[in-house]
Amino acid sequence: MKNLLSNIKIETPKGIYIKNPESSDLGKRIVEHSIILIEKFGFESFNFKKLGKEIGSNESSIYRYFESKHNLLIYLTSWYWGWIEYQLVIETYSINDSKEKLITALKVVTRTTVQDSNYGHINEILLNKIVINENSKSYLTIDVDTENKEGYFMTYKRVVRRLSEMISGHNPKYKYPLSLASTITESSLHQHFTKQHFPSISNFKSNDNPTDFFIELALKTLLNE
Repeated sequence: MKNLLSNIKIETPKGIYIKNPESSDLGKRIVEHSIILIEKFGFESFNFKKLGKEIGSNESSIYRYFESKHNLLIYLTSWYWGWIEYQLVIETYSINDSKEKLITALKVVTRTTVQDSNYGHINEILLNKIVINENSKSYLTIDVDTENKEGYFMTYKRVVRRLSEMISGHNPKYKYPLSLASTITESSLHQHFTKQHFPSISNFKSNDNPTDFFIELALKTLLNE
């Protein structure tokens, strides 16, 4: 089973990149070390010159893979949401009980990230920190509508839709499954952010997991419908 899962590739929208970074050793090193540098210095201070120096390659070689650091950020966040979707499918496909299925899905979307050995060049723990701190920067831009039409955010939207389907599966009469699903998905990132950076407005300590909060929120919301 482990060997089978290790062969599963996380798909990202083709328009984000010029050359698929998964297709070469250099591309994988670009992804691996961009995660390290963005998590360490922040997206604003990150650039391809620093990345090129880190991987011992010309800056121009990075532009053969990504048009800009913005596109690279979209690629990283898209890969993350594709990885979350993969976990949603694997962990819920054999569950028939609608409540148990929804609770499992909520755990996948909101829990603290652990390292996945199936993707050696990607540190999912560092990538999760990037998504918590930088995810909104991938779409809060003037070009969001154009990029959305080109499918740049399809993996993120698929995660929301899958969660929405499980909400509807548990309570078909609930009128706002997509809104609840997107609220939980985004709010989970926000809760992970506030417990680290704004602890005075969070009930969670730095090592706490907000999953129980979101399970309670979802189930009570659906129960009251």
